[in-house]
Amino acid sequence: MSGGVISMAVARWILACGLLLCSSSFLGAEGAIGVNYGMLGNNLPSPAQVISMYKAKNINYVRLFHPDTTVLAALRNSGIGVVLGTYNEDLARMASDPSFAASWVSSYVQPFAGAVSFRYINAGNEVIPGEPAANVLPAMRNLDAALKSAGISGIPVTTAVATSVLGVSYPPSQGAFSEAASPYMAPIVTYLASKGAPLLVNVYPYFAYAADAERVQLGYALLSASQSASVTDGGVTYTNMFDAIVDAAHAAVEKATGGQAVELVVSETGWPSGGGGVGATVENAAAYNNNLIRHVSGGAGTPRRPGKEVETYLFAMFNENQKPEGVEQHFGLFQPDMTEVYHVDFAASS
Repeated sequence: MSGGVISMAVARWILACGLLLCSSSFLGAEGAIGVNYGMLGNNLPSPAQVISMYKAKNINYVRLFHPDTTVLAALRNSGIGVVLGTYNEDLARMASDPSFAASWVSSYVQPFAGAVSFRYINAGNEVIPGEPAANVLPAMRNLDAALKSAGISGIPVTTAVATSVLGVSYPPSQGAFSEAASPYMAPIVTYLASKGAPLLVNVYPYFAYAADAERVQLGYALLSASQSASVTDGGVTYTNMFDAIVDAAHAAVEKATGGQAVELVVSETGWPSGGGGVGATVENAAAYNNNLIRHVSGGAGTPRRPGKEVETYLFAMFNENQKPEGVEQHFGLFQPDMTEVYHVDFAASS
């Protein structure tokens, strides 16, 4: 999670939208909806209870930030699609030591591969740009090689990035990676294109709204249906920030790959229900997540990718009391006692 730090790219988009009185209605895509399963809490239910909740609530996809054999065991034969992450602190060794990547695969993937539906493995979360960024692509290559050596096919290896990788995002068609991120992102997305693997992107309209709530319409950030203004970019119309950020990332990828397409998966998005932040209320969080599900389940895609599904993972399953104080402790859909913070209709995504 981006931790509330808003990228310059999103800041520029806020300014542009604020001047144009941007507004929102999330258009829709026939994508899968999942939920991030964070574990930074000392009062959370057992993994078996959590996976039972996923099934009972019709949540068919889960993202794990790090490997946990107890959780993976609970996921056996569940039919739930799994995005499995590595620890950021393991990237350096994973990049430099192929045997470590092989050991990781033999510990966390091979024993579960027949019974757990792995969708992707992501090497690192939000480390680009930054000191560990140089380790990401070598780690991805070593993990991919380790999977092949283990006889495991069909699990793409990728990474998850924040929107801070974008240096330009307005208008969306001009999206481009920043000077700091481009030396890492260009070879990564070219590699992903060669493998037919997606890039995972964490997209948070909330932080954009909270940074300039006086000029960014709340409905634009919440995917409200009734808005009066929009932004036109090259003949297409944007009526919500989510679509605009996703399409700016599409444009950046296309520039970096010379036009090769790479699918984007929104690996995190959400809205806090408390914690004292601007707009952090139960009502707004419920509106955002339910509007998002209807959007992603609608089949229209984004203006740059009409009709193309957007696989999307909400952040997060629980309020986690070991995250930093403030809004970060209030992104959960459920309390640790498994009661709803607010109702989310996952049936709409089925």
